[in-house]
Amino acid sequence: MVVLVTGATGFTGGHLARTLAAAGVEVRALVRDPRAAPAVDLEGTANRGRTISVVPGDLRDAKAVGRAMQGVEVVYNIAALYRQAGLSNETYRAVNAVAVGDLIEQAARAGVRRVVHCSTVGVHGDIEHPPANEDAPIKPGDVYQRTKVEGEERARAAAAQFGIEVTIVRPSGIYGPGDRRLLKLFRNTVRRFPMLGRGEIYYHLTYIDDLVEGFRRCGEHPAAANRTYILAGHEVTTLRELTDVIAEVAGVQPQRRHLPVWPFWLAGAACEAICTPLRIEPPIYRRRVDFFTKSRAFDITRARTEIGYAPATGLRDGLAGTLRWYREHGWL
Repeated sequence: MVVLVTGATGFTGGHLARTLAAAGVEVRALVRDPRAAPAVDLEGTANRGRTISVVPGDLRDAKAVGRAMQGVEVVYNIAALYRQAGLSNETYRAVNAVAVGDLIEQAARAGVRRVVHCSTVGVHGDIEHPPANEDAPIKPGDVYQRTKVEGEERARAAAAQFGIEVTIVRPSGIYGPGDRRLLKLFRNTVRRFPMLGRGEIYYHLTYIDDLVEGFRRCGEHPAAANRTYILAGHEVTTLRELTDVIAEVAGVQPQRRHLPVWPFWLAGAACEAICTPLRIEPPIYRRRVDFFTKSRAFDITRARTEIGYAPATGLRDGLAGTLRWYREHGWL
């Protein structure tokens, strides 16, 4: 099998590309800046499996994407703009939505069998009646989530128009060694800073190895054609319970003090208003504050029953491994 992975210089895309190559799959990585490839070991997989072919190209360049797809059977579209200060709404839309439809059109023209498109559980917004499944209401809360919704819509429309299989994946919070999205939560827990809010909202994590296996199944399993799947870990906790586990594996006492949310939300709004026009990353912004107020808990029954998705990494083991990586690399 020959596959194409976009977003391969990122955490999830890089993990997926290396895992598939180590299993003997011929992997091409569409990379906007080839100079970033050595940093994530895309050009070698520790002498295991196959070498990954790095193909220069921007997701927004349909011709470059089309050239990269020649002879490819499955495309894993992991590339996205996540959340960066100073980017216009149209820039998000160009990558997270418009380019998705164009990519699927190019895949169909190249004879690709299936495109696996990475979306996010964030399209469901705050979960009022947890756990949510794939049919829960769509309630995006920011430009990233709105453009991800539009990306899904364009993916389905292009699949119907051009007659190609498309599978949409909505991962929950991704974590594991090599990623720093949870670093602030780990730092605050280890340093015993008070938590914003009472920590009673749900937060559902997905360990990177489990997610990558889920992606592989979405690309290869016959039942996954033209389906949408939530991929998440098999354990869901409240935010308070999550920080308690982090404290346990870090060997510190859990912090029981908490702070009200609203002053930090107002401070975030003020920082965004000042920093965003200057293209400066705000020291605090509302999205980070919303992390402490919005519930995220999901039902993975569809993925379990239809494609055999079975998360293998327990939450405690995953958090302990992530903590070790943070400490080994001087982040904690």
